[in-house]
Amino acid sequence: MIVGGWRPARVIETRTQTPSARSIRLEVPGWTRSDAGQHVDVRLTAEDGYQAVRSYSLGSYGSSTEVIELAVDEVPDGEVSPYLVRDVRIGDELEVKGPLGQFFVWRPDQELPERRGPVQLIAGGSGVVPLVAMMRAAQDAGAVESVRMLYSVRSPEDAIYRDEVVSAAAAGVDVRWVYTRSAPPDWEGTVGRVDADTLRDAVWPVEREPLVFVCGPTGFVEHAADTLVRLGHDPVRVRTERFGGR
Repeated sequence: MIVGGWRPARVIETRTQTPSARSIRLEVPGWTRSDAGQHVDVRLTAEDGYQAVRSYSLGSYGSSTEVIELAVDEVPDGEVSPYLVRDVRIGDELEVKGPLGQFFVWRPDQELPERRGPVQLIAGGSGVVPLVAMMRAAQDAGAVESVRMLYSVRSPEDAIYRDEVVSAAAAGVDVRWVYTRSAPPDWEGTVGRVDADTLRDAVWPVEREPLVFVCGPTGFVEHAADTLVRLGHDPVRVRTERFGGR
């Protein structure tokens, strides 16, 4: 039953992504479709009736199934994320509302003028989740040559969907990694934060007029977006999504 836009959602699969992150697949009866980049609200209700709501990006997209996928990174002292990462089990019931959001979305078949051109994905930490949905959409549409991804993580062990991103790179997606604290033993690049030189080297050239999606912690997103504009990218074509859910 749908009450106030909330739908029941049953956990059907969980998978550890990093020591602090987990992907969760939910069966949502009556789910129709979602575009890559959208999110849902998740509501938990305690035995005493207390409710907590948080927003989480969808790693899934499309309309072929009533199953959706989230990936959650645990926030210390959070109300919702520790439960989803450590305690939720197959068969548990949650509630979701959505899909939500129309600005931070991408569809390979979109013909609006502002959506044409190559696509640049820039992720910080768990901000990769909606961008993985876009990457999946590009692969399914045979459009990998038009997509680049820049993924900034603290270390290789902190990369959510790491295996899938590596596979996408092998399939033709131009993937660049940034390690801010520690890198793999065979890493030949530098270790540090994303800066102007990183973006200049990894992002589609300004003259290609890429549509850029940046997602991650607020500081990361604001720094990346501001730097892109200073490098000459049209601010109208730089889409941002910040997170901080607990």
